[in-house]
Amino acid sequence: MSRNAQSEAAAMACLDAFMTAFNARDMKAFEQTFNFPSIRLASNTMRIINKGDQTPATFDHASLKDWDHSAWETREIIHSGADKVHINTRFTRYRKDGGVIGGFDSIYVVTCEDGHWGIKARSSFAP
Repeated sequence: MSRNAQSEAAAMACLDAFMTAFNARDMKAFEQTFNFPSIRLASNTMRIINKGDQTPATFDHASLKDWDHSAWETREIIHSGADKVHINTRFTRYRKDGGVIGGFDSIYVVTCEDGHWGIKARSSFAP
């Protein structure tokens, strides 16, 4: 399969914006990093996320109790085309003091819909 450098750059920029918005707890900016509906598969549960579903209560989840911020450890393109990119990732969650909560492998599918690059699906080993 051929690769698409322009799509890959747009998908990586989307993931950068996703992490920045999540760490800032900026739900409006965070929501802009998705193409809805979006799917999240984690803890052996599939969740369909629609626009407006993600609120500040997102940060009340038990898995984020001690969480302060996250960072990408690796992001490797698996496949890319004109309107979709598959990315193998690993991110780490950190406490405020810099201590590691955990690192989690994930696959992100970033799509271009109506000219907007956003996360369409993700499958993660994070809780």
